[in-house]
Amino acid sequence: MNIVPHHHHSCEAASSKIQRFFTEFHVSQILRSCNAYKLRGFAVMAIFLVAFEAAFQRRSFYQRKKDAPESIPFERDTFYRFLNSCAIHWRKFTLLLGTAIIQKAIAPLTSGARRNVLIIDDSLFSRNRSKKVELLARVYDHVSGTYMKGFRMLTLGWSDGNTFLPLSHCLLSSSSKQQQLQGASEDVDPRSNGGKQRKLAQCKAPEVVLTLLQEAREAGAPAQHVLFDSWFCSPASLHQIHELGYDVIARVKKSEKMHFCFQGCMQDVMIIYRSQKKRRGRSAYLLSVEAEAVKDGKRLPVRLVYVRNKNKRSDYLVLVSTDLTLSEEEIIQTYGKRWNIKVFFKMCKSYLKLGKVSCLLCSQKCSEAEFAYIQVIHFALRTPIPA
Repeated sequence: MNIVPHHHHSCEAASSKIQRFFTEFHVSQILRSCNAYKLRGFAVMAIFLVAFEAAFQRRSFYQRKKDAPESIPFERDTFYRFLNSCAIHWRKFTLLLGTAIIQKAIAPLTSGARRNVLIIDDSLFSRNRSKKVELLARVYDHVSGTYMKGFRMLTLGWSDGNTFLPLSHCLLSSSSKQQQLQGASEDVDPRSNGGKQRKLAQCKAPEVVLTLLQEAREAGAPAQHVLFDSWFCSPASLHQIHELGYDVIARVKKSEKMHFCFQGCMQDVMIIYRSQKKRRGRSAYLLSVEAEAVKDGKRLPVRLVYVRNKNKRSDYLVLVSTDLTLSEEEIIQTYGKRWNIKVFFKMCKSYLKLGKVSCLLCSQKCSEAEFAYIQVIHFALRTPIPA
């Protein structure tokens, strides 16, 4: 039978490619800059490599140690201490690695005229069978319309329209103590990276979005526009993100509470639509007007583009852009790049087992490190490595 030798050779080939990936993008240096280093014992890269290979071999650390104990020189306690370390800044690690991949592997192959964007979205991370997971909360699922136990997987990604890379993330619990089923561990030092991550997980989503965007700007991620859905769109968010140096292209929620200054008075997007003459024929959009987003006396010029809903001809969608130099067709085209993050969520839940309760790495409770690993795995799957 050739099953065992074939499996052995495929594992060696995968390990060789992973090591080339680590060498090409200096993963060891990035880990050290994110406070992932040891003063004694086994090297960090040796432990990280074992954890990384687990996703491709579809076996937990326990299974690999049991089947081939000589392939892993350290014991389980060393492995779990590394995963649960509160000193490592995983959010910074994925951000620096993603930025390095963009600048070294993607930017040289991409035209300078292409509009690079940052995409913000969240997805439900269900943990319905969990009971004692740290900061476990009741989270509303917009798909089923019910509350479930778990987290909101808030992700900041980069895209040029063809390639998508996740840059940063935060597993959001709930800002309300009443919705939290478990509190944060009191043994974690609040001054450590793990303590700061737990504090950020209990903040409101708009505050976390600004934190992720600020970190991406400091890391030098090349992008001009920020894309997000109607759940994050408000005059306050438009002003705050524009002050960071980004232009926003987002979908506006059709609500009486969402007002813009149009023709000298505050009106919601539905009243603006009813009061204006629509374009006829098979136009890409029905209406385009210039308005102002007003917050605390500050006015920000924006363009509202009303697009016909292809799924329902009598309905329409509203897009807002703070970049007035773009045409209506360019605004619609740029916002279409937001779909790439939906494909990323689908890949994580379908192929990386993120939608299941069991942990991808150790078949135990999920940690912040696991989601960081998942993003790095996505990097390795999508990044071309020079021969």
